[in-house]
Amino acid sequence: MRVGESPLFFATGTEMKNAVLDNVTAICERVAAREGLEIVEVQLLGGGKARVLRIFIDKPGGVSHADCENVSHQVGTILDVEDTIPGGAYTLEVSSPGVERKLTKPADFERFAGQKAKLILREPMANSKRLEGKLAGFADGAVRIELDKGELLSVPLDQVEKANLKFDW
Repeated sequence: MRVGESPLFFATGTEMKNAVLDNVTAICERVAAREGLEIVEVQLLGGGKARVLRIFIDKPGGVSHADCENVSHQVGTILDVEDTIPGGAYTLEVSSPGVERKLTKPADFERFAGQKAKLILREPMANSKRLEGKLAGFADGAVRIELDKGELLSVPLDQVEKANLKFDW
């Protein structure tokens, strides 16, 4: 080991970013819980002065502009006071996840049962890695989806690479 090196403080850029993201997510979850909101996703994108911290929030009935503004103010204040994001320079964006929101947690698949969704799978099922149909809930660790042909599939959550609500434009 060379002078000035310490095995206690060595972390890769990815490890550091993940640790920051975990800390920011915990702060967001605390704020959201107080406001009756759900954190759908937290993203930390870019680098240097071009970093963007993007927070997607939701609640039954949808979020308002005031919800976004309130979360932005509270989270931004905590992040600045606690100096959570190294380097300090970032742009904070808070918004709703939109009509084709991402689905990640078992509760998401339960909450949106009866609505159309699109799943991208890690391994093919029913001869495809892309499934579209109506969500039928979540049971025994699997997303249940009724395909357009009426076939009901149970897809293990760990096989779902990406899932979104599907809005018919």
